[in-house]
Order: sequence, then C-alpha cells, then structure tokens
Amino acid sequence: MNRQTWMGLLARAEPSRLAALLPDLPPHSFARPPEIGAVMVRGRAGGTGTPFNLGEMTVTRCALRLEGGDVGHAYVQGRDKHHATRAAIVDALMQGPQAGAIHDAVLTPLADAETARRKMRAEKAAATKVEFFTMVRGED
Repeated sequence: MNRQTWMGLLARAEPSRLAALLPDLPPHSFARPPEIGAVMVRGRAGGTGTPFNLGEMTVTRCALRLEGGDVGHAYVQGRDKHHATRAAIVDALMQGPQAGAIHDAVLTPLADAETARRKMRAEKAAATKVEFFTMVRGED
C-alpha cells in the first residue's frame, strides 16, 4: 500500500472506527496542531469539461512528530481535530519500523470496512436499475 492510498483511506475513515482501532496514541509533539480551515472544491462538467469552483469544504489539518523522529501529516474533511491527529499519527507510524503491524491492525480493517460500504452502496444502486428495451412490433 503506497502513502497516497493509506492517506486517502485515513481521510475517508469513520472517526469512531479509527479511534477504536488506535485507542492509545504514542507520545508526539505537534509541528502544526490540528486546525480547521476551508478549501475550494473544483468540479468539471461531465468530468472532462472546463473546471469551475463548486464551493468550499471544511477541512482539518495536522502535522506532528513522533518521539522516534517520524513525521506524519493529515487532512480530513470536517471539523474533527481528533480524527486529524489520529490520521497523522498513523501516517507517521507507517513510515517507521511499525509499518507492518499498523497496516495489519489499522489499515486493513479500515480498507475492509470501506470495501463493504462501497459494495452495499453499489447493491442499493443496482436494485434501482431500470432496464429499457424495445419490443419488436412486427410491422415490417
């Protein structure tokens, strides 16, 4: 799993689930304490058209350093400072010798939960799918 993948997974994770998977935080110091801000969300008509400003979204960012010197960063949607802190800690831990253990204990359960959520959403969408067809009328 590359860093981009685990950062996205941590940002999309439910804060309560992340807190349950990582209840005890290792000693750390903040390079940038969790702070709330806004970012501009851009969109494209049809996914390929000219970009336009869709609106602003609230985000919380955090940067910290573990006692061992590993640095972690996180940006999460919303105003949850604890979520941003935990995500930054996992990012820092994934860059050190504990990466394998953290991957198995935290990231794998989060990835499994996300896969289950996406599957359930796809099944709900598939249940509403309408099949259109044309009947042959035999007038030719």
